[in-house]
Amino acid sequence: MKCGLVAADGAVLHRETRPTPRVVVDARGGGRAVLEALLETVVELGQKAAADGHRVRAVGVVVPGIINAESGIVSAENLAWAGTPVLAELKAAIGDQHVILAHDVRAGGYAELRQGALIGTTNSLFLPLGTGIAAAMVVDGSLVSGDGYAGELGHTRFVNGEAAELCACGQWGCLETVASAAALARRYGVRSGRVVDGAREVLELLAQGDPDAEAVWKEALAALVDALVMYTTLVAPTRIAIGGGLVGAGETLLAPLREGVAARLTFQRKPEIVAAVLGEEAGCLGAALMAWDSITDESGEQTV
Repeated sequence: MKCGLVAADGAVLHRETRPTPRVVVDARGGGRAVLEALLETVVELGQKAAADGHRVRAVGVVVPGIINAESGIVSAENLAWAGTPVLAELKAAIGDQHVILAHDVRAGGYAELRQGALIGTTNSLFLPLGTGIAAAMVVDGSLVSGDGYAGELGHTRFVNGEAAELCACGQWGCLETVASAAALARRYGVRSGRVVDGAREVLELLAQGDPDAEAVWKEALAALVDALVMYTTLVAPTRIAIGGGLVGAGETLLAPLREGVAARLTFQRKPEIVAAVLGEEAGCLGAALMAWDSITDESGEQTV
């Protein structure tokens, strides 16, 4: 979990990371330990702010999964949350403080739009490739929420036939099963019979000419090109910012994506494909910016 205290001008006054508890499904439905750790973090950060002489004006919390924008109920497979009332729990923990709950990737996209790689765009895409894959969609100047459902590009089917694997969402052949960081490590292990330390080691083996690493990498690139071509045809972004752990591969990732997408487009507007710039800070910073902007929207003036 990444958290911090952020001033109205976006300056980060304090930052820290905390471990996410191991998800255990139990009689209470699972995922409770994660929620309790989240609540504890929010409360303790508020206490730290007060100790440092600051007043908390708003709390921004962003999480993965499907978020009901009205009720604040979250379902997140990786956290074992199913209809979990996260917003209500947050409000109970922090009292009458202003709080917003949003999707972690949309928050990252919001930060990149405000302060990062998507500045100046009105139609763009933030696509982090990490443990999972989701997207933040900027369309006609607005970040698309879809009542909490939009942007799940990782759960669109791009792999067919016997090569399709079962995704955590219950569907077969999702982009996430072949092109996420977790998928690279898992697929390399299955193909080579060798356990690796995540996608980072697969990329190191790729640089060394390992044929199994090359095979799973090419499969991931092919699926990503398919996804970006589809998105470009439907929404016509002018810029696509790739983030997450896999963007550490640099031009090993970006160059073939640019070439692959350009080769497939005919009449479509060609997007610029770049690396996101805010890294692991994006979601946390986006949560704070969303919280501050919600106060500004309510008051009609910037708060200090």
